[in-house]
Amino acid sequence: MRVVITGAGSINALGEGVDAFADGLQRGRCGIAALSLFEAAAYRSACAAEVHDLAAPAWLPKPIARRASRSDLLALIAAREAVDGAVLAGGADVGVVVGATTGGMFGAEEQYRRRLGGLPPLRRSVMAAAPVSVSADLLAKLFGCEGPRLTVSTACSSGGNALGIAADWIRSGRATAVLCGGVDSLCRMTFSGFNALQALDTVPCRPFDRDRAGLSLGEGAAMFVLEGAERAQARGATVLAEFLGYGVSADAHHITQPRPDGAGALRAMQRALQESGVAPEELDYVNAHGTATPLNDVLETRALKALLGPRAYDVPVSSTKSMVGHCLAAAGAIEALACVLALRGGFVPPTVNLKHPDPECDLDYVAQHSRAQAIRTVLSNSYGFGGNNTSVVLRAWG
Repeated sequence: MRVVITGAGSINALGEGVDAFADGLQRGRCGIAALSLFEAAAYRSACAAEVHDLAAPAWLPKPIARRASRSDLLALIAAREAVDGAVLAGGADVGVVVGATTGGMFGAEEQYRRRLGGLPPLRRSVMAAAPVSVSADLLAKLFGCEGPRLTVSTACSSGGNALGIAADWIRSGRATAVLCGGVDSLCRMTFSGFNALQALDTVPCRPFDRDRAGLSLGEGAAMFVLEGAERAQARGATVLAEFLGYGVSADAHHITQPRPDGAGALRAMQRALQESGVAPEELDYVNAHGTATPLNDVLETRALKALLGPRAYDVPVSSTKSMVGHCLAAAGAIEALACVLALRGGFVPPTVNLKHPDPECDLDYVAQHSRAQAIRTVLSNSYGFGGNNTSVVLRAWG
């Protein structure tokens, strides 16, 4: 069964809505700046890709708005746009699968901070929103999705896995349509943890640059409606792109470091192409994991060379994390959406901040500025802590 995307929604540091994201990608805007969500002066790095002025939208029912965490709001805003775009009606055959890792941690931290400081506590419902599963619960409730529901938490590959699982549900008959994607919000725990690992750059991240010194954390959400192509055409839905397939692998190597030879990353890409029925020669663009960490960018370059062979130097590759930061569980979904927008807009997103290419990273990384180019078949990579590797393949429709 062919699976297609009929709705998409977005919110990240480049703005709210798919149009704002597309504009930011084409213009090569960088949303990474000084962090204002909480005090960060004591940290090694104090910059991030933050969503500013986040608030519960007027359309959100008050009972949900009162209990929604920062992650929940991001997921709900993106999902509303996706559902409206797809004209999706809920029901017993509509599923929900969301990739998430931080959940309502920011609110829980704020509650704890107030208690330690002797300040009036926040509502107890703030703690009820802490689990990572709550965002999926709220999406199902708000949009009437009574089919299978799942929260995926495989570190930074969570969003990509959510899309793949949604497609599996549709092909297996478990659901006729699925609201799916990824979400994560900034919080002190992840920010301090990545600082402790010395994995954050003190300036906006510079993927594939010789001077890169780590990633920049971000936050946001991207949500999609996936359904069978025949169902979509029968009801007259607009198809944004086709979801061809995905591949997963495990490095089985280290809790935080990726496998240096890139073998796990290569297996995920090969499996994604195999499931999709796509030859490496058909790829027109690769959205790289591209974290700007010293090890990742080199190993991903090696893996792409092994996958593409001599043609590796002819296929444009870019890291959109250079604009929206590393949004953890949301990364795979946000970057899949970047691919959809590139397919529809006829452009390749850039790797901004790439000024001094690393000799070991010598592919076509589309430095600084987007490139007008018709593309048809794309690959998007997401590699997470613990060696969780996921690659998805998308194709233009029609």
